Amino acid sequence: MLTYPQIDPIAVEIGPLKVHWYGLMYLIGFAAAWWLGQKRRERFGISKEQLSDLIFFGALGVVLGGRIGYVLFYNFDRFLDNPLWLFEVWEGGMSFHGGLLGVLCVMAWQSKKLNLRWLSLGDFVAPLVPIGLGAGRIGNFIGGELWGRVTDVPWAMVFPRAGDQPRHPSQLYELLLEGVILFTVLWVYSRKPRPSGSVSGLFLVGYGCSRIIVEFFRQPDAQLGFIAWGWLTQGQLLSVPMVLAGLGLMVYAHKAERPRH
Repeated sequence: MLTYPQIDPIAVEIGPLKVHWYGLMYLIGFAAAWWLGQKRRERFGISKEQLSDLIFFGALGVVLGGRIGYVLFYNFDRFLDNPLWLFEVWEGGMSFHGGLLGVLCVMAWQSKKLNLRWLSLGDFVAPLVPIGLGAGRIGNFIGGELWGRVTDVPWAMVFPRAGDQPRHPSQLYELLLEGVILFTVLWVYSRKPRPSGSVSGLFLVGYGCSRIIVEFFRQPDAQLGFIAWGWLTQGQLLSVPMVLAGLGLMVYAHKAERPRH
């Protein structure tokens, strides 16, 4: 068993101002997206100013969509009891799938503004996302949240707020799959001209499969537990449509052979 590193979740504290590592990970993710976008924008005819706007509004989509998604997908009963809880963001709670929907809405708007096909803009954005996902999982790990299920593997850890039993460090599994591996696959794949929509489809398949796998090691949300059959989780249920949509998009993209970048 490994020892869980006791890292203060508050990175910087100045008087009443407290900056958590989780919040800093969001900033790192958006900064990485901007930096990587600079390396890709000319292929898509996107200017520096347009890239900055895209990252800014994309960040809003992530935060607003992530919060709304968490409330609707994971705590809908609590929302019905107290609709104002939606705005109590200091309690935490974000959903990737909700953030994805928020970003898709922003892309639909920005594609018209940039005079780009929606799928082409998706191909531009997709490789910029995994570093932010990986950074977010580091924030989860430091914060000691979203821990894994009880296990006896040699690298198990005892998380401070999860009892005294060793558990899978599932946040690190997600860091590896959703962050490192997904970024590498997308970046390498997108370096060559691909049919419009294929990179977006690969992202959906890659993230969806990664999340489905990790959910077998991650502790289900306490308020939901298993959705069905004693093993299906809400995260898996939300990820299956992503995989199917991604596969369909990749097949469509290659059959349609839309103009290449």
